[in-house]
Amino acid sequence: MSPAPRLNAVAYISFQNHPILVRTFVNNQRDDLKYHYVAHTSLDVIEERVAATKGGECYLGHLYSMEDLAVYGWISPSKLKIVIALALTDAVVKDKEILTIFKALHLAYHRALSNPFLRLNAPAEVLNDPAALLISGNARWKSLTKRVDAIGKAINDA
Repeated sequence: MSPAPRLNAVAYISFQNHPILVRTFVNNQRDDLKYHYVAHTSLDVIEERVAATKGGECYLGHLYSMEDLAVYGWISPSKLKIVIALALTDAVVKDKEILTIFKALHLAYHRALSNPFLRLNAPAEVLNDPAALLISGNARWKSLTKRVDAIGKAINDA
């Protein structure tokens, strides 16, 4: 049996290409900037894949490999982009495992966004952009961070 993939980072990117959340699961704090770079460079590949596919497939598959990372992408019908960076290993990573990770991450985002109190007391100009809600410092986004951390811990401890 092949070992489970090791999740290094998760990035949520809004439909306006603003990073909503970039969460890393590595101990080295210097690598945080590296994963922001990975998230932004993934946007070009995601745009190419979306333009090339005509179906409503959310899973974009393996986007690219970089140094010690394999980067995978997902785009929801509302144009939310989720990018994950897995540690590159010799083991075969099955699409089924990656799909399960993406579905869990998308559900975590959906549950955080469905919070009816999230938009309470938010400025009117940020109500239409989830990234602006996060940037505006809304403390209720902590539920998304906690859920992403729980998913990352479950994957990396498996």
